[in-house]
Amino acid sequence: MPVNLSKIPTLRELYTAAAITAASGSTAYYQPRESLLDRVSLYQGDITNLEIDAIVNAANRSLLGGGGVDGAIHAAAGPKLVEECRTLNGCETGDAKITRAYELPSKHVIHTVGPIYSSRNVDLKAEQLRSCYKISLQLAIENSLKHVAFPSISTGIYGYPIEDATHIALDMVRQFTDEDEGDKLERIIFVVWSDADKKVYEKLIPLYFPLEAGEVS
Repeated sequence: MPVNLSKIPTLRELYTAAAITAASGSTAYYQPRESLLDRVSLYQGDITNLEIDAIVNAANRSLLGGGGVDGAIHAAAGPKLVEECRTLNGCETGDAKITRAYELPSKHVIHTVGPIYSSRNVDLKAEQLRSCYKISLQLAIENSLKHVAFPSISTGIYGYPIEDATHIALDMVRQFTDEDEGDKLERIIFVVWSDADKKVYEKLIPLYFPLEAGEVS
């Protein structure tokens, strides 16, 4: 069943419900920015159900479907998605490409290829993962989209440690939303499936999207 944007809780709503707890001012990595609490969300559920402008697919380099989120998105979108993907000539790690969403309730799919984790190349893998988020956000803006939802890229079969990947995702999105370009996006949604991943996001979000001093969480 499609999930409308109004059903996806903002960070402000999560703070109010005490689903996330404010970090002390000395531990937060960024200064509070009030407007972002209404423009960033954390949602636990199936990304293929979101009725928004774009969902991000954690794709492989062929863009022709795979397992996990990739397989679920292709299955829900129907065969026309892979037909369009065949025209894109694949995608490099850290890059992203956009297609229509076909039978999905979203309007578009942004396909990005995350890195396969390796402890021998941590800095390179981190830069590639940051690029996945940045280019996906840029594509959304270039296509006049207002909402975009991200799965936790590379943390499944690609083996990226969830805490490290979440720090990168939150940091890149916060940096992007602090730029003038980022103001064009009305909602950025982090989507998790498991309770374990949700707890990681709940723990780390206050470091990147803190409350103003004196606000009650």
